[in-house]
Amino acid sequence: MAKVAKDLNPGVQKMSLGQQQSARGVPCLRCKGTCSGFEPHSWRKICKSCKCSQEDHCLSSDLEDDRKIGRLLMDSKYSTLTARVKGGDGIRIYKRNRMIMTNPIATGKDPTFDTITYEWAPPGVTQKLGLQYMELIPKEKQPVTGTEGAYYRRRQLMHQLPIYDQDPSRCRGLLENELKLMEEFVKQYKSEALGVGEVALPGQGGLPKEEGKQQEKPEGAEPAAPTTNGSISDPAKEYVCLSDGNLQQLAAQPDSSPNKGHICGQGTSKSLSEQMFGMWLSRLAFLPAPLWEFETTAPPPHLVPYELEDRKICELCKGVAPADTPVVYSDRAGYNKQWHPACFVCIKCSDPLVDLIYFWKDGAPWCGRHYCETIRPRCSGCDEIIFSEDYQRVEDLAWHRKHFVCEGCEQQLSGRAYIVSKGQLLCPTCSKSKHS
Repeated sequence: MAKVAKDLNPGVQKMSLGQQQSARGVPCLRCKGTCSGFEPHSWRKICKSCKCSQEDHCLSSDLEDDRKIGRLLMDSKYSTLTARVKGGDGIRIYKRNRMIMTNPIATGKDPTFDTITYEWAPPGVTQKLGLQYMELIPKEKQPVTGTEGAYYRRRQLMHQLPIYDQDPSRCRGLLENELKLMEEFVKQYKSEALGVGEVALPGQGGLPKEEGKQQEKPEGAEPAAPTTNGSISDPAKEYVCLSDGNLQQLAAQPDSSPNKGHICGQGTSKSLSEQMFGMWLSRLAFLPAPLWEFETTAPPPHLVPYELEDRKICELCKGVAPADTPVVYSDRAGYNKQWHPACFVCIKCSDPLVDLIYFWKDGAPWCGRHYCETIRPRCSGCDEIIFSEDYQRVEDLAWHRKHFVCEGCEQQLSGRAYIVSKGQLLCPTCSKSKHS
């Protein structure tokens, strides 16, 4: 018989019992009062009363969440976002950045203050930039204390970053060889995939914070006059395309016509100056047909103005990122890529990446849950990653052998008839009663 990892099962049993006792009776946010309160299942991550998940009951606390994220980020290059707990035997806690906004409200003689607390804000940014970031994500997902957005963040912390995807002591019954596989699994994703998004103005990602602050535009400053660096978009200059493909600048001619154009550029031929027209005639016989025909379309790629090439484009929606609004950078993607705050989402589920924590794979950010599922199968029964090579698979779903049981009557279905409907594993009897 396979040997269970030493000191793991007793710890799991102690943890499970304590967690169940403290969580009992917590109302379900999905059922809205119809659930009598959380009643933990013995091994599934659900409530026995309403069948909803643990995350729908928001069982975690701020302290538990900070400890979980601290454990995730420790022993990685993001450990600077954690702090050592005094007397905690090496345990680190997440240095979660909160943001408090106090706005005075003029009401009669005595002013009052409206205080808004964001339970999380991007680390390492000014309050102004942090507030700009918050305004760019949907209001219902802004983590303001006491609002749906704060509960949404907590649910996403449980869903996207399950504690049992990183802490072996929170898994049930790992064998010794499975424990070693999980430890290596966690070590590898911390080294190769784990990341935390950085919020900055376009073009300032990866800069030291002091340097980035110096580059912030002062309020009230006059915008700099646009420069063209002699590009073809400069209205004060005219060009002709020569037979060798190069451009030759013509002498400036006073011409107030709004339709003044360029050969092989923008505009039409009707307003060409006499100098350009003469040069065009003298070279007409030597130009290949595609060049001496007047172009009315966009200029060739090598003639695109610098200002257009320098625009910052969102990796997801391909929209332009305005220069004065924050974007999100990923150091694993490289600082030549950026996302609008609302576009920094998991490539699999399209949910916003909670606290900007992502896992990089195949050129895109993933949430922790779906990244882990690309490496190892996840048990549809207990929701934990499977580290055994002996498991049950049906289509795209997987189960530990011991968890391949009916979700209705919980009888073992290995070697028996079963039905999988909308992700639910049922015996024929329970399936029939469910749909009757």
